[in-house]
Amino acid sequence: MDAAHQFWSAFFKGDQNIFDHWLAYGIEQGFCGPPVCTTHDGIPSTREEDEVWEEFGEVCIHMMRPYTDADEKKEIEENHSPSTWRKPR
Repeated sequence: MDAAHQFWSAFFKGDQNIFDHWLAYGIEQGFCGPPVCTTHDGIPSTREEDEVWEEFGEVCIHMMRPYTDADEKKEIEENHSPSTWRKPR
C-alpha cells in the first residue's frame, strides 16, 4: 500500500493522528503557505489570480480552518453549511 492510499484511507476513517502527521509534513515540505488571517491579511494569491478576480470576480482559492476544540467545530459547522457538506466522508 503506498503512502497516499494509506493516508486517504485513514483520513476518511477519521484517524486524526494520520491527518495531523500529514498536515505537519506538508507544511514542513512547503506544500502550503503559512497560516494567515483572510479577514485582515487578505487571501494569498498570485498576480494572475488577482487579475482574474478583478476582471471576472471569481477565483477559487481553498482554505482550511483549524478548530481550537470540538465545541468550536460544532459551532462553526452549525453556522457555515459548506463546512458540513464539503467534509470528506
